[in-house]
Amino acid sequence: MFTGIQEILIILLIISGIIVLPRMMNPRPAPQKVVLRRAPLRLSWALRLAIILTILWPVAWALYFKPWQQGLVPFATVGAGPVLIGWSLKWVLAGMKNKR
Repeated sequence: MFTGIQEILIILLIISGIIVLPRMMNPRPAPQKVVLRRAPLRLSWALRLAIILTILWPVAWALYFKPWQQGLVPFATVGAGPVLIGWSLKWVLAGMKNKR
């Protein structure tokens, strides 16, 4: 009575073994994805100098004025002001250059 069902189950097991077992033994390598990378940002020597001065200028004036004690307004005008004005001018000039 159950011999017919057993034969069908054995045939299904053999077929699934033929289909699944080779995939488990030798898996296909995943297709390689192409990763597009932007070119690294190249900084000119002038821009590198500007970045260093942006850091050193306020630090030097902060050590001189000590804004954490009292001299906040002089530090803002002499220490942080020129840095903000300089980068603002660079931003505006770069926008004007790109507009042409």
